[in-house]
Amino acid sequence: MKLYSYVVTHDTGFSPNPFWGCCTLADCKPVIRRTAKVGDWVVGLSPKRSGNKIIYAMQIERKIPFADYYRDSQYALKIPDFSKGKVVNKRGDNIYKPLPNGDFLQLQSMHSNGTFENPKTKIRDLGGKYVLIANTFYYFGSKPINLPHFLRDLKVGRAHKCKFPPEVVSTFIAFIKQQKVGINAPPTCWPSNDD
Repeated sequence: MKLYSYVVTHDTGFSPNPFWGCCTLADCKPVIRRTAKVGDWVVGLSPKRSGNKIIYAMQIERKIPFADYYRDSQYALKIPDFSKGKVVNKRGDNIYKPLPNGDFLQLQSMHSNGTFENPKTKIRDLGGKYVLIANTFYYFGSKPINLPHFLRDLKVGRAHKCKFPPEVVSTFIAFIKQQKVGINAPPTCWPSNDD
């Protein structure tokens, strides 16, 4: 079992997406999505200037290709819908619609250029090949929790870390399991008038 640690530079509810009953990592962090396995943990920290606090943690329960993610009805609510007024409907991360030729259409989303595809984010996102899904997750968003001193090894710069000694992984799991499961607060970048 591995633990992946990285910095969530923009906590918007898009990546990770903690809504609709599960936490998903479908966009950004392509190396993590490509290499992590079911059973591994992913923890997202706030940037150094914000104290390297824990924004979320998830234990991967499913790892599926983009086409399966898009076609699976249980993840349909994660397809962005800009016709609805609520922000949660616009922050969906299920943004890659499979095409008959094997390619994907990038839907309007936080990674597109309005209604047009953004080639740069599309290449990076699809480079991860898989979507990571967790029903067991801890999302703190705008109320991140302090990273305890004994877990300071989780701090990371630009990319990610995943080569932690077993005792660090087990200490992290024991610590996070003491927290409340699920969504504990809205994302950091979220309208204050939207519940």
